[in-house]
Amino acid sequence: MLLKSDYYYDLPEELIAQTPAEPRDSSRLLVYDRKTGKTEHRIFRDIKEYLRAGDVLIINNTKVLPARLYACTPNGGRVEVLLLKRRDLAEWEVLVRPGKKARAGAELTVSEELSLTVTGVTETGERVVRFHYDGVFEDILSRVGSMPLPPYIHEKLKDKDRYQTVYCKTDGSAAAPTAGLHFTKELLAEIQAMGVQVAEVLLHVGLGTFRPVKEEDLTNHVMHSEYYSVNERAAEIVNAAKREGRRVIAVGTTSVRTLETVADENGMLRPCSGDTSIFIYPPYKFKCVDALITNFHLPESTLIMLVSAFMGREQCLALYREAVGRGYRFFSFGDACLIL
Repeated sequence: MLLKSDYYYDLPEELIAQTPAEPRDSSRLLVYDRKTGKTEHRIFRDIKEYLRAGDVLIINNTKVLPARLYACTPNGGRVEVLLLKRRDLAEWEVLVRPGKKARAGAELTVSEELSLTVTGVTETGERVVRFHYDGVFEDILSRVGSMPLPPYIHEKLKDKDRYQTVYCKTDGSAAAPTAGLHFTKELLAEIQAMGVQVAEVLLHVGLGTFRPVKEEDLTNHVMHSEYYSVNERAAEIVNAAKREGRRVIAVGTTSVRTLETVADENGMLRPCSGDTSIFIYPPYKFKCVDALITNFHLPESTLIMLVSAFMGREQCLALYREAVGRGYRFFSFGDACLIL
């Protein structure tokens, strides 16, 4: 049986990063070579030394919405609403706390320019709501919403752009693809000047990626679906690299999940979009991804399971123990790991 508890490790609370590194590329970088088992300890901007001309770097250009809203019930009760997935222009799947104040038919007011009606409940308990507003929803959201930082981050974010990658483009995520937070525009330009190609894919990160695995037997865990898109240019770049034996390096687990959703058995991509609920855990044969840049993830999370599938469970847990021993910073605003 594949057990959730097999992916537990001890993490001192003081190693959970509360603020992002400044500048972005000054975070630490733990480099692991799967062939030799060797580790190196560097600074993120040193990543250039491990890349070479012909490599393809895959980035997720999703943009985090200021998706946390605070609303009031007609009798003055306070409700937190977290946007999860857009269904159409006005209809969304959302997480509401406390849920008892958001039964079907409930009317909630966010501000003078935004209100909502609860129209239903999904199979997994999220609310379906319809927003009422005049104007452009995204503009209103930028005024009344706040960044949906993970619950383990207790510090207030001074600059909300620090929870966005420098290459974000398309609104839709409830959380940042955090491996990309380490890149600066200057570092990306230097990497491209070396002859490394950068290809963009899209996966709107939902909370399902970060939710705890409740089932001890992993085969019973169901991932929430997330929207992805791979355009023609990205497919062409990746396919040329696979044909020519060049490395495809994924920035973050969201890029991995997008590539592995779309790739055929030979690692070739086709332009497409849709919803994915792919859950990658050992044993899994990767079809497209040759190397991975990622942060350090929560114990027993689907993300550490994905990393374990890529480098081996024992090797992953040993790497995490080494990172803890050396005082690396963990989770969304933490340090990075390059797995070659």
